[in-house]
Amino acid sequence: MKRFVCFAAVLLFLPLAAFARTVVVAGIDGAISPASAAYFLRALDEAKRARAELLVLRLNTPGGLDPAMREMIQGILASPVPVATFVSPSGARAASAGTYIIYASHIAAMAPGTNLGAATPVAIGIGKPPAGEKPSEGKERAPTASAMEKKAVQDAAAYLRSLAQLRGRNAEWAGKAVVDAESLSAEEALKLKVVDFVAADLPDLLRQADGRSVSLAQGEYKLTLAGAAIVTIAPNWKERLLAAVADPNIALILLMLGVYGLLFEFYTPGFGVAGAIGAISLLLALYALAMLPINAVGALLLLV
Repeated sequence: MKRFVCFAAVLLFLPLAAFARTVVVAGIDGAISPASAAYFLRALDEAKRARAELLVLRLNTPGGLDPAMREMIQGILASPVPVATFVSPSGARAASAGTYIIYASHIAAMAPGTNLGAATPVAIGIGKPPAGEKPSEGKERAPTASAMEKKAVQDAAAYLRSLAQLRGRNAEWAGKAVVDAESLSAEEALKLKVVDFVAADLPDLLRQADGRSVSLAQGEYKLTLAGAAIVTIAPNWKERLLAAVADPNIALILLMLGVYGLLFEFYTPGFGVAGAIGAISLLLALYALAMLPINAVGALLLLV
């Protein structure tokens, strides 16, 4: 009799478990880097496995690296789980790369007192030629720095406009955010249809998003968020460590340590300490600047 009761309870529970709705929450607070991209994609995979109704990305970033940003956006565009990017808490921002992620998301929301924009691409560690310097005869036909900058800006503007057209958001302002580095407050972004709504907190976001239809790769999908359980996915120790290394300020310091360590070793050969430190620092900097994948860096560190 007890076995029959237990079996009946399991049969009753299974349909409830199958239809239980889940909202997965992830958060990025800092620069967009290979580490933050890996964390976001892991959260996206967890949301897929849980068949979550929605993945909410809390975002507060000054910007970041283009390859890491595009990796995140590709994950959003191919995701069977809708993604809502929420610029929060009050005082946060989604500048530069964060603006692209906002435009790519199925739902875009901002907390009061936040801002986004200033999406002009900027090169890291590449200086301009001194004022008044003329190109040599052999370099007269080479593209100037301004020409290269224009190419990067126009490419970024077209990319952001394509995301705006895909999601039905303001494509005209998207071009201004890249070409003129314009920024908007939360209320201005709502007025110009850059974001879908302004939400005070996560429950307010879920309330406003409930019942909305979003366009997935598989077709239109209507969100049902009432009574959904909220599951938060935090970065693990490896992702936190890599995020610290991938900080742009740390990355540039590691790059300089790597270059000068190798130069010192070549000029004054000795016990190899400077060379080893330089090689390790250089490899970590190449990962932080998205020039080498983590697997290649690990293999090269073992070799060193």
